[in-house]
Amino acid sequence: MIVPRTRLILWITLIVLPFATVAATLPAAAGFAALFIGGLGFLVLYDALVARGRLIGVRVLLPEIVRLQKDRPGTVEVRIQNDSMDTRTLRIGLAFPREIAADGDDRTTLLPANTAVSRLDWPVTPVRRGQYFLDRVYLEGISPLGFWAARTSQPARSELRVYPNLFDERKNVAALFLKRAQLGVRTQRAAGQGRDFEKLRMYVPGDSLNEIHWKASAKRGHPVTKVFQVERTQEVYVIVDASRLSARALATGGSETTVLERYVTASLILGLAAEQQGDQFGLVTFSDRVLSFVRAKSGQAHYDACRDRLYGLQPQSVTPDFEELFSFIRLRLRKRALLIFLTALDDPMLAESFAKASELISRQHLLLVNMLQPAGAQPLFSDAAVSTADDLYKRLGGHLQWNSLRELGKVLQRRGVRFSLLDPVKLAAQVIAQHADVKRRQLL
Repeated sequence: MIVPRTRLILWITLIVLPFATVAATLPAAAGFAALFIGGLGFLVLYDALVARGRLIGVRVLLPEIVRLQKDRPGTVEVRIQNDSMDTRTLRIGLAFPREIAADGDDRTTLLPANTAVSRLDWPVTPVRRGQYFLDRVYLEGISPLGFWAARTSQPARSELRVYPNLFDERKNVAALFLKRAQLGVRTQRAAGQGRDFEKLRMYVPGDSLNEIHWKASAKRGHPVTKVFQVERTQEVYVIVDASRLSARALATGGSETTVLERYVTASLILGLAAEQQGDQFGLVTFSDRVLSFVRAKSGQAHYDACRDRLYGLQPQSVTPDFEELFSFIRLRLRKRALLIFLTALDDPMLAESFAKASELISRQHLLLVNMLQPAGAQPLFSDAAVSTADDLYKRLGGHLQWNSLRELGKVLQRRGVRFSLLDPVKLAAQVIAQHADVKRRQLL
């Protein structure tokens, strides 16, 4: 398709209209005016015929996968193949989704002579995590005289993967990843609540009856306790709730985000921490069904697989099904593991359902249930800034919510489940601290 450009309209205005006026007012000059008008018409027609071939041999190639981070500048590499290797002025347009803030929707570039492939970097800044696609490229070539523009579109298949922004989060937990405090320390084998037998020792009051070696005790005539090596490699699973309550907005650090966004960021940071501690990291996402399951492993390739499962996770307007989730875990996870739940239980019906369903696996696995601290959920007299009756009723509602969550924690504790209310800003650091505490106390 060819379309007229501003230059064509300008020349028609400067030549056709004045000479047509002259020919109408001065019949003797009509031939002279017709010569100029005809000459312009010939040039315009010739330019239109040539314009049709301005895009022949031009192809735009986009990368199959572009990896970006939310709220961080990135680039999309555009390669332009010019088979004729002639100098051309080319205008390129890409229909970026609204979640990708691009430096303009079109760019004009000059293809140099004797160059088969040219490269153009397109600056973009994603504003939302997820998976997006570019399916078409729009081209416009300028005719030799500049009167016409030839336009066409070409199919493309480029996937834009926008990952969570872990840069700011890793700055908050950077000290947890440093090993400077361990310089000069030699690695020694430790004894503790592991699974590999270490040695026998004399019974000490407080030792569990399960740890007593009865045959050795009968042979020696006094109680003997078994000592095990610390189990260095453990399986850690983070279980992310992507149901309706995870879509709630949060105000953290002056910017607005969602509950699920904090879950995803904390999960990836925990995966890095587990890798450094020598543990195997796994992932489960769910809503009213299990959405994805990645068995616990280690290594960079495994971490990339977990990241690929999380970057496109979006909240769903459904109620979570905890019974199906725990049944799935019971069937899939045979070895005792640390299960870190990131969910919301401030709905009484959901809290009751979770507490009842958790009995399926609470004796086999170690469950840590984490929920973001609701705004205003605190004891009644913890805030002195109360000046009106509305403030008083607001604090009373927050106290009732805090008390119900406290009672839920006691119910879960009787089932062997640890329940915690965490700060939305410090979620990743607090989850890592929980994992480190479990390692230190050898609870697995």
